[in-house]
Amino acid sequence: MTNLVICAAQYCSVAGDINVNIDRHLHTMRRAVEHGVQFLLFPELSLTGYEPFLARELAQTPDAECLQPLRELASQSGMTTVVGLPLRQPGSEIILIGALVMAANGSQSVYTKQHLHSGEEAVFSGGEGGALVDIGAERIALSVCADFTHASHAQAAAQVGASLYASSVLISEEGYARDAELLQSYACAHSMGVLMANHGGPSGGWACAGRSAFWSPRGERVVSATGTGDCLVIARRHEGVWEGEVVERPTLS
Repeated sequence: MTNLVICAAQYCSVAGDINVNIDRHLHTMRRAVEHGVQFLLFPELSLTGYEPFLARELAQTPDAECLQPLRELASQSGMTTVVGLPLRQPGSEIILIGALVMAANGSQSVYTKQHLHSGEEAVFSGGEGGALVDIGAERIALSVCADFTHASHAQAAAQVGASLYASSVLISEEGYARDAELLQSYACAHSMGVLMANHGGPSGGWACAGRSAFWSPRGERVVSATGTGDCLVIARRHEGVWEGEVVERPTLS
């Protein structure tokens, strides 16, 4: 079994300011590179904050020029990075909740949220998911928030060979215990590691819980943020053994 370093970037988005968030994502990415991270996962809609009623004006196409610094850093550093933003395809008015996968080899792919929370349909359309992300021999399935609340989503990931399930989320204090238990259950049921990246501060009127985490394929909580705020939640597999580390406040200069 190969060694692996994966990371949930718990992040406090600046509401509606994609340029400031890009700069802060770049800083977070550089800090993750310093810790040897190979796969970095940001929360749902991390580049804009969870702001549905700003989404139409903030939506970007996957090839948007403003995202180029993120693509370049992912490629130059050799660290596959997943960022969240409202997406539209060229020539379409449909807005999707997207996860943009900027791969270590310079390629790019898109995952779009398949299952919407109640009320999101007023702005967003349901997406089509996306392909597994390969990190060496590792196969990572993505999900965005409500996707993981459907057991069939994680089951389908396991059936196509995913060894890790990586979920970009916005989870409130009220929902955290239930949602964390559900994610842990997928690790146990499907023998795949589960990585969860949550917002570290308020977003879209929600009091987000933070506490981003990783559960091993046996369902053990390897590492978790202790609360809210910006941090890196890093899980390392060395000679088949998982260990964790939390790096506090990675986005502060």
